[in-house]
Amino acid sequence: MDVRETYEHEAGHIPGDRHLDLQHVALETDSIDQDRPVIFYCRAGIRSAMPTEAFRAAGWEAYNLEGGLLAWIAAEEGIEPSDGRVAPH
Repeated sequence: MDVRETYEHEAGHIPGDRHLDLQHVALETDSIDQDRPVIFYCRAGIRSAMPTEAFRAAGWEAYNLEGGLLAWIAAEEGIEPSDGRVAPH
């Protein structure tokens, strides 16, 4: 679950992710399957730590992608679009 702002997601994101701005995550809890683990990510792993902790406290199996999208790219994992980039925040 990408919790970055829309412009950041459009610039580049993990293939197959779901985008939900950080400010809207709490409003969308009913649309997030509690029977499946959820991995939150942002640019560097700081913003995504907040919903990770909140979801864990509420009973979800929730994880924070340590280092965020920057670490994902450093590990040479793919992003979409193919010419995507990590937008500044």
